[in-house]
Amino acid sequence: MTKAHMPDVANMPLSNPLGTLDWVGMAQIELPVSVATATGDAVRSLARVQAYVNLADPASKGIHMSRLYLMLDKASSEALTPSSLTAMLSEFVQSHHGLSTAAFVEYRFDYYERRGSLLSGNSGWKNYPAIIRGTLRDGQIVLEMQVEVPYSSTCPCSAALARQLIQDQFSEDFTGRENLTQAEVYAWLGTSEGVCATPHSQRSTAKVRVTLTNTLSNVFDLSGLVSVIEGSLKTAVQAAVKREDEQEFARLNGANLMFCEDAARRLQSSLDVERDYADFWLRVDHMESLHPHDAVSIVCKGIDAGYQPVPSLS
Repeated sequence: MTKAHMPDVANMPLSNPLGTLDWVGMAQIELPVSVATATGDAVRSLARVQAYVNLADPASKGIHMSRLYLMLDKASSEALTPSSLTAMLSEFVQSHHGLSTAAFVEYRFDYYERRGSLLSGNSGWKNYPAIIRGTLRDGQIVLEMQVEVPYSSTCPCSAALARQLIQDQFSEDFTGRENLTQAEVYAWLGTSEGVCATPHSQRSTAKVRVTLTNTLSNVFDLSGLVSVIEGSLKTAVQAAVKREDEQEFARLNGANLMFCEDAARRLQSSLDVERDYADFWLRVDHMESLHPHDAVSIVCKGIDAGYQPVPSLS
């Protein structure tokens, strides 16, 4: 049987209720993705992809899903860039001339990168769950990228309470001693009595989504976004760790005590001045070691028609 004789239900008369649809397409498409980096390298990973167009013709049965898949499959052989994603969205609409006027695509994948240790000169692999998405609507292209970055947060309240216990222990141990030598105090600080209490800290995550100002560049700079986040928070979790790295990590935690509100405000301040990002939405989660629940802060840039400060973004 030739293709000419194959039935095409999508082109048959529509007997169901008429109506336009916001999005029609596919989700959970497994495809390799190669993301170009600012250094000229490419990071390859397995992505879960969503691809949609709208159905603007109320009398049409549906869209041509195979066309979307074939374009995604072809694009998977090349690096994903803002310019290539912009072109793909236009091709989605062009391939559905008369049916669609808008397009959407989203890649979810693990972005891997080697990050240096704090002091030892070693490096190790770190994974940052990432999203790249693009939307074409009303002739306008919007490109977004998102990363999730783990870090450590030490509670300022707990640190203050721990210091008070250490002070009380010092007073008890040296009752009646008005004159102490530096050597005695130094030796005491190195004992278990000298560190009789420690503040609680927890592994935390910063989830940051940004809208790009340049839709025609040659790189999705996920690494740059990670660096902005880690540079702002100061206490990113480590991969390769020697003792000097662990000690420096302890120092950084002590120098950067943070409630979730503090972490969110740090990121807000850093992202506000980044010219590559037209808009941002961020959420920080401190997975408490004191409580069985998490402490959360959310903030967005606050521009007209921009991201809204909702608890999560789809």
